[in-house]
Amino acid sequence: MDKFMIDSQQQIDLKTFDPNDTNGLSKDSIKEEYSNLQKEFAHLQDIFYASKKFALLIVLQGIDCSGKDGTTRKLLNDINPNGFRVESFKEPTQEELGHDYLWRIHKSVPQKGFITVFNRSYYEDVLVTRVHGLIDDNTAFNRFNEINMFEKFLVNNNTIIIKFFLHISKDFQKKKLEDRLEIPEKHWKFSASDLTERKSWDKYQQYYEDLLCNCSTDEAPWNIVPSNKRWFRDYVVLKTTVDVLNNLNLKYPDIDENIKELINKVKESN
Repeated sequence: MDKFMIDSQQQIDLKTFDPNDTNGLSKDSIKEEYSNLQKEFAHLQDIFYASKKFALLIVLQGIDCSGKDGTTRKLLNDINPNGFRVESFKEPTQEELGHDYLWRIHKSVPQKGFITVFNRSYYEDVLVTRVHGLIDDNTAFNRFNEINMFEKFLVNNNTIIIKFFLHISKDFQKKKLEDRLEIPEKHWKFSASDLTERKSWDKYQQYYEDLLCNCSTDEAPWNIVPSNKRWFRDYVVLKTTVDVLNNLNLKYPDIDENIKELINKVKESN
């Protein structure tokens, strides 16, 4: 999965990343591996929750129709619901606007043992705000540095951060928006703002390039995930997450002597 990871300060041109890329794989060829990865993730998450040594923050970003909801649903499908939470950041409330832009974010980062998915994140404050002229370029680049320091602070306090940019094509987005109009079960997903935001496609691409370049660090690198093929998107996100958890070399916590003695007594009584 290293192919999709962005090096620190790497210059990014999204036109060079094919959203249809499947790395030479087919849906059938990874079917068995994907099933095994789901089981492995469930097992690793159980150890992760029990050990409570680290927290895991998964950041999902992508333009409208990139599939953030679907990615979250597929990734967390088989794991213990007691150990994860999903946070979506919408337009700030008046209370939130009265604080710095990271205030509402910091309250939502996971505690040790938990996995939290940010379905959209603090990166909206250098994307939507910039596209709509709420902040200028200088403010955006200052925020890149602040975000890097914020993420480094989290990592230094045992929060693992995995960031995924779900990369789709403009034609793919058009097809998904048409589905929302034509399929009754998807009407609820459609919003007039979808069309407004689509008009700013080129700006979003440019500003995503800026944040991917400036906010991919050694502590929290970005992964650009080709997402026109939903099955491949889900595979990359799951495999990357499992690889990160495996590298932690976690184990179940040791039990104290009183519990050991109680277990032995129960065994002897049987």
